Amino acid sequence: MSNFLLLNKVEENEITNYMPTERKLKDVASFFQNFSDPTRLKIISALSINDLCVNDLSLILDANQTTISHQLKFLKNQYIVVAKREGKIIKYSLQNKFINDLMNYAIESLKDNTF
Repeated sequence: MSNFLLLNKVEENEITNYMPTERKLKDVASFFQNFSDPTRLKIISALSINDLCVNDLSLILDANQTTISHQLKFLKNQYIVVAKREGKIIKYSLQNKFINDLMNYAIESLKDNTF
């Protein structure tokens, strides 16, 4: 006999089979860490408009280049941004448009909520 109060065996199996693996959950949690830092969010937002170099991002975001470079490295390691060399300049862009869509969805979802 099941110890669940509300679930029957079929529902229990359905939920159990639907749940992602532990590895996949860790990957998703790691992915969402990218959205936990305001500087990274600003970078994502800026790159959704245009490809930019570190210097341009630094000026736009009013942050030092070291901070921007550090955050870009973090985002690059997480496959959020890609770097492309053009001569002496490295330009950064979003890996795909869904990154910005996800951020915009979160912003829209929070519009009616105040914390």
